[in-house]
Amino acid sequence: MKYRIRFNKARGQPGRGTVDHVWRVFQGNTEWLAKHVILKVSSHSEPEGPDWNIVCEGEMSFYEDTDTALITPL
Repeated sequence: MKYRIRFNKARGQPGRGTVDHVWRVFQGNTEWLAKHVILKVSSHSEPEGPDWNIVCEGEMSFYEDTDTALITPL
């Protein structure tokens, strides 16, 4: 799976997580708001309109108790 990771500029606003949810993690049209992102895979930057993403491929586990996205190799 391909994942796109972007800084959450709207954090703390209604529906955009707390001020601690600093990351937006996308898999296609699905989005997770995360406090922490751990990448155990290679990554690179990629433009998307006026914004930039960190992009990687792998398999994500999302830990809701800490709102952590962990992306590991397939």
